[in-house]
Amino acid sequence: MQFIDRTRVIVKAGDGGHGKSAFRREKFVPKGGPAGGDGGRGGDVIFVVDPNMNTLLYFRFHRKFAAKNGENGDIKNQYGANAPACYVNVPPGTIVKDEATGQVLADLTEIGQQAVVCKGGRGGRGNAKFANSANRTPTFAEFGEPGEARNLILELKLLADVGLVGYPSVGKSSLVASCSAARPEIAEYHFTTITPVLGVVKTDYEKSFVMADIPGLIEGAADGVGLGHDFLRHVERTKLILHIVDASGLEGRDPVEDYYKINTELKKYSEKIARRTQILVANKIDIPEAQENLPRLKKLAEEEGLKFFEISAATRQGVNELISYVGEWLDNYVEEPEAEEEVKVYDENEEDPEKVTISRDISGDFVVSGKSLEKLVAMTNFLNDEAVRRFQYIWRIKGIDSKLKAKGIKEGDTVHIGSMEFEFRE
Repeated sequence: MQFIDRTRVIVKAGDGGHGKSAFRREKFVPKGGPAGGDGGRGGDVIFVVDPNMNTLLYFRFHRKFAAKNGENGDIKNQYGANAPACYVNVPPGTIVKDEATGQVLADLTEIGQQAVVCKGGRGGRGNAKFANSANRTPTFAEFGEPGEARNLILELKLLADVGLVGYPSVGKSSLVASCSAARPEIAEYHFTTITPVLGVVKTDYEKSFVMADIPGLIEGAADGVGLGHDFLRHVERTKLILHIVDASGLEGRDPVEDYYKINTELKKYSEKIARRTQILVANKIDIPEAQENLPRLKKLAEEEGLKFFEISAATRQGVNELISYVGEWLDNYVEEPEAEEEVKVYDENEEDPEKVTISRDISGDFVVSGKSLEKLVAMTNFLNDEAVRRFQYIWRIKGIDSKLKAKGIKEGDTVHIGSMEFEFRE
């Protein structure tokens, strides 16, 4: 199965149903009055964590997701039905970002966790809702509120207990294959692993942990060199890092220098990853040349305060001891409380909906922006004189005329609000 860990999707919540303008007309009920019902609410778009998914491959072929619109209101104060939500399954570890702003809308890690990424529009009110002592027979009703629409970026960060890092061809894939049922590609050339591979490692009859084989890192990986730049994010959620080095040095590299170079890349990518607990694992000790480097690697582990293991993934020498220790470490693992990250989950109340801003476009026209005003424009039926008078009343109450005059507007200038355009008149 192809591994996809980043993709772009388009989501659209349902529009609210239109309100109804109607009057009660029944025998023996004189002056029945307004009786138009409200429209139903549009459906939300909700992302749900599905434990049966482990890649974003589904979104390679399904790019657009739209919820249904709410039903329109009807006569006799009949409300339109609310539309059902549109549920979209995503794998655990998915981060949802707004493409336009880069803001994180949701970080989905737990099975069954849900996040509303687009809210459906509320239904428009029928004319019965606008009846009052001053206007007993309103003839207008609201249109439904448009549902939210967004372009989203989905990023997957694998949820693994243990991550393997190191240069290409140091034996990471061989280690995963030797202690789990995963079968990553293993060959005598660099970058045989081009996508992360997960393996479930059993420590005893009832206990196990997930090990992630991350594609090989090289110097400059944090700056986009090699394959590591795209997959460093998968190390972020791991609890423990196994730093694999080739003790034999047959590739012509010094394993001690490899250790420092890889840690430099981890630190450049994320200080959080650099602080994560590491175990130094010297692989390929079955090769005679490895014996020359083992004393230096042991000294390195002592200086850095690291637990050190000597293994041969090919012959499984020392592998059981390593897995047993990792299992015990994870059993005693206590997650440390961390300071709040700069990335926070989206909060729809961050922007004041009543805030109104006035700017000018390239052609010199005036552009009025504001959530509440744009919503009012979208929900007003400008073919109804009474609805237009209501719009003008709200316009005056908000003081938009005075704000436009302060910006230098003149008679006949063009004003844009949302999808509406009109000429300014005193």
